[in-house]
Amino acid sequence: MKRLRRKFIAVAIMSAMVLSGCGEAMTNDSSEAEDSNTLEIGMCFDSFVIERWQKDRDVFVDTASSLGATVNVQNANGDVSKQIEQIQYFIDKGVDCLVIIPIDGGALTEVVNKAKAKNIPVVCYDRLIRDVNADLYISFDNEMVGRMLGDALAKQGSKKVVMICGPNTDNNVPMVESGFKAVMEEKGIEILDMYNCEGWKAELGSSYVYENIDLIKQADGIMCGNDDIATAVIRALAVSQLAGVIPVVGQDADLTACQHIVEGTQNMTVYKPVNKLAEQAAELSVQLAKGKAIQTTEFIDDGTTTIPYVAVEPVAVDAANMDEVIIEGGFHSREDVYLNVAK
Repeated sequence: MKRLRRKFIAVAIMSAMVLSGCGEAMTNDSSEAEDSNTLEIGMCFDSFVIERWQKDRDVFVDTASSLGATVNVQNANGDVSKQIEQIQYFIDKGVDCLVIIPIDGGALTEVVNKAKAKNIPVVCYDRLIRDVNADLYISFDNEMVGRMLGDALAKQGSKKVVMICGPNTDNNVPMVESGFKAVMEEKGIEILDMYNCEGWKAELGSSYVYENIDLIKQADGIMCGNDDIATAVIRALAVSQLAGVIPVVGQDADLTACQHIVEGTQNMTVYKPVNKLAEQAAELSVQLAKGKAIQTTEFIDDGTTTIPYVAVEPVAVDAANMDEVIIEGGFHSREDVYLNVAK
């Protein structure tokens, strides 16, 4: 780890600078930052297309700041080449810890190994990068997410389902699929088809519905890889007057999904408490930046070795517990969730 820098200006100023460019690469190359005594964490997001990532970013930055670290946030906007450039920038800058939400984990192996060669601790945030011996993988229990999605459709009495998933370049996707398929097998539910939306592009989900409407009409349940895809699928179903007729499930507890649940067009979402995840990730990243190893009893195989693993438990949310989990938990406001529901 590089030597600590001299003391930094007020955390509030840095927080404002980091958060000012939502959706764009955010950097701070001021002389004050270079001369600071504060630990610097480089955080590289795949994009901010998925609604929850902005919450993750804000909580992570605030928590790290409260612990005396600055966070330099970069947004690759879904471009793998750009993400590789940003990671190399952090390596050249000599950050104290590197936190990555990968677009395509397999494509980042070479550049992440360069960071490891420079003794920069690497944290895989929510998505695993395989074969790099990262210092930490922190995420949600993705197989549990898949099982929750499957249980929700089984509860609805589904007998034939379609899976419209995220891309297999996201290491979490096969884990979610595995959990879902396990429930389908246990419950004797037939999977009519499975489709993967490249790059988490929700419009591909709606296109699949339009192009395969005859197959969709045979299904009595649709599993979606996330709520963004679920929203696109529901809009496509509405064209054939099937919204609210065929049960749809997703994950992330996006505001639109929560609105659909109370309106009756989506049956369930998996809420992943991002505040808890981001807080823990920030705390552990600061620990790594200080040169301290992670103490955990859980490990995961990254393909070549086992690495420390922290798994946060998700929560299944439907209309029955929406108020308790989402509203009382402060994730979304009552006014927003019930915006389109008559009082």
